[in-house]
Amino acid sequence: MGLSPDEPVWHPTVFSQNRDRLLAGDVAQAFFAEVGRLAHEHGLLSDEHFTADGTLIEAWASQKSFKPKTETGTAAAPPTASDEGDAGNPSVDFRGERRRNDTHESTTDAEARLYKKAGGQEAKLAFLGHGLMDHRNGLAVQTRLTQATGTAEREAAVAMITAQAPQGGVTLGGDKAYDTQDFVADMRAQKVTPHVAQNTARRGGSAIDGRTTRHPGYAVSQRLRKRVEEIFGWFKTVALMRKTRFRGVARVGWMFTWAAAAYNLVRMRNLLQEAV
Repeated sequence: MGLSPDEPVWHPTVFSQNRDRLLAGDVAQAFFAEVGRLAHEHGLLSDEHFTADGTLIEAWASQKSFKPKTETGTAAAPPTASDEGDAGNPSVDFRGERRRNDTHESTTDAEARLYKKAGGQEAKLAFLGHGLMDHRNGLAVQTRLTQATGTAEREAAVAMITAQAPQGGVTLGGDKAYDTQDFVADMRAQKVTPHVAQNTARRGGSAIDGRTTRHPGYAVSQRLRKRVEEIFGWFKTVALMRKTRFRGVARVGWMFTWAAAAYNLVRMRNLLQEAV
């Protein structure tokens, strides 16, 4: 912050007000774009080969805050001390209750959704963070943060690759979650070659056939696409994005974009040092 140890620190509300101005001005996205421009200037980015993936960002809201919606469409008010004994931390029993996003809502963060990324996992109030990675050096070139839904990853992938390569002529890697007829058709319509992993266990079989898998580049994409997990791993450990400290898609997405810019700067420093 540029302060010496004996200088007075401003009031916390000043920091909050300035943070709100940065959020309104979309400074995070502008900074991320400038970092991307520098990476491209140094020849660190690919213009042709990318991977899309998503990761779960746990919301700053407890399971107890996920309550049935009222007739007005909002979640029921928090319990009072008189009806549950402790207004701050009431006893709640979810056993036998069917809780769904269309009937329930968090009183803490109304934009968080109850979601689990894979079968057998615990459902959590969460958001989905999405990233588009280049294959040359594993840098993040696009980010999105959305509400957690079953189609959000594919929808975000379409939006990110369209923003990155509006004319097409590129490849897009991905895991089995992207192997659907609709997604593959959308990619081919945009002149994007879908190098996604085949989901042969899916009803109807894989949407990826020999037209794609016969090319050596498909195997290369399948190997390189896994590096996107390194980005998300860094986000959740170093950037503290495993569980967000913010509420709402806008603020959580703001921090997700800052994390991507910071990751790229660290990665670029290492890459440029190796090149010297």
